[in-house]
Amino acid sequence: MLEVKQFPKDMSVFEVDRADAKQCFLFGLFEETVKLENGTRSFYTYLKPGLHYNQPCLVVAPPASESVLTWLEESFWLSFAEDHDLFLHILKPENGAWDEGGADADYMNKVYMQIQSRQAYVTMQDNIYALGLGDGAVIAQQAVMKMSSEWSGLASFGELSAAAMRNANVLHGSESTVKTELSINAAKVQVPVWMGWQENAGDNAAVCDYWKKQNDADGERFSNAFADEIYFPSTVCKSSQLNEEKISQVRVTNGFAGGMGRELADSVWNFLSKACRHRGFGHKMLRNRIDPKAYGFEEHTMEHGGFTRLWLEYVPASVRESGKKVPLVLCMHGRGGTADSFLSLSGLSRVAEERNFIAVFPEAGVYQQRPGGVRNTLLWNGEYEGERIDDVGFLLKVVEDVKARYAIDAARVYACGQSSGGMMSAALAEKAPDVFAAVSPWSAIVDPDHDLVLPEKIDPAVPFMFLFGDRDWLVADRENGEMEFGVVSSVAAYLRNLIRLYGLEEKPLQYVCGEISWFVYRNANKVPMLTVGRVAGMTHANYPRESWIAYDEFLCRFSKAADGTLYYMAEKV
Repeated sequence: MLEVKQFPKDMSVFEVDRADAKQCFLFGLFEETVKLENGTRSFYTYLKPGLHYNQPCLVVAPPASESVLTWLEESFWLSFAEDHDLFLHILKPENGAWDEGGADADYMNKVYMQIQSRQAYVTMQDNIYALGLGDGAVIAQQAVMKMSSEWSGLASFGELSAAAMRNANVLHGSESTVKTELSINAAKVQVPVWMGWQENAGDNAAVCDYWKKQNDADGERFSNAFADEIYFPSTVCKSSQLNEEKISQVRVTNGFAGGMGRELADSVWNFLSKACRHRGFGHKMLRNRIDPKAYGFEEHTMEHGGFTRLWLEYVPASVRESGKKVPLVLCMHGRGGTADSFLSLSGLSRVAEERNFIAVFPEAGVYQQRPGGVRNTLLWNGEYEGERIDDVGFLLKVVEDVKARYAIDAARVYACGQSSGGMMSAALAEKAPDVFAAVSPWSAIVDPDHDLVLPEKIDPAVPFMFLFGDRDWLVADRENGEMEFGVVSSVAAYLRNLIRLYGLEEKPLQYVCGEISWFVYRNANKVPMLTVGRVAGMTHANYPRESWIAYDEFLCRFSKAADGTLYYMAEKV
């Protein structure tokens, strides 16, 4: 019989592995609980030995005909989780049956939220997938229909009843958990779907038609070894696919009589796991995951401050072949993120490919995000055992390491990042202004968990482009916000200090382009030393277009000579 464990109430007793900081502290099968309106429910979480944070999560509604533990013990799903390097979460039906009245769909969606609490391990909302097997198929369908803006993919293998369409026109309400960065957007959006049943008819066909419409499927039908019907999205696309890619197929396996085999499960997972859903403006945006190996990223490590530190590096082939000096851009992930997870979220490597620069994605040090929680949540300028971690020193060593291997234009070194990575971008401007020609923090610029310390000077001056969402809990204040764009007092104080340090115009130039309202502060020579962009309808997030804007419209326009002289579009500032 499988051993079921409980997570300790105090996870802070575990020491961080300094050679592998983002590794889960525990492994095995654990029972967790989730709070619902009418009480609590439990579910199981399986962590394989050596599992790292932010791997994909698969949430399963298993058949209710036998006990979950027996089903787990006799099936391949634990080894499946090990082989695919994922977090496996298994729901538990009550009284030997699933409630198709909507309660169990809400339970599944609450599990989606609970597994991101960052108490015993760290996951992200970007790569969580739903699976329903047997009579659990109806529950998975209901859950994803109600909260489709959150799930990155859905698979259901079992006969569906009319109840599967219960939430076809129902939305989960918008909500935010704030400091775990989880937000529920509540929108009907595209979802990659694979369904298995005996026949695509009746209630099954109704669900298939729903997803075909939701995913704007083309009428042409394809097939492969495991799917009898494959419907691709229509090629008619009236908007840019820069931020959200139209990638959701509808796949159907007919003749399915139960008992999914391992080969089929592998094929389904390979299909689902290609998509990620990232926060952005309006709703969470679906995109193909950037696989670092497939895209040619190189992983590098170094020892710094007693920890093994890591970064991923993207060098376009054109850069390797030319040998000419090119810009270098450091791109920092947010709290709880990783270098790997930020590749797809930022999309900066695609900018590097087309603009011929080297993009580096470093990984932050650690800190304890919650009382009693794990001490290895990744955060820039965090702390461990009472000592602040020197991330500025680490990043400067990364810059020197890259310079030693490639022809880097020292006049064009830039930094950008989201949330904690945005704070790190600002810290680099303050602490290493001789190295960085310009920076672009996204969705954060100061740390709210520490006393605000304003820099007395930034010399030589470093221009800032600051982007944030008008619904960002960390930055925006829609009712009592300060300055022209409505930010919290600590952010306003930092920006006003920049205006003072650089002698900028107090009244900014203003304009609107698309979802962004712009506020441009110039110096006496009309150089935009501070640009602020407020994104309409966005929470604490960033999205790929920000990467293009930050580089094309700001960073690349600045350069800095060896003596610290700043240039804007080749003219001395």
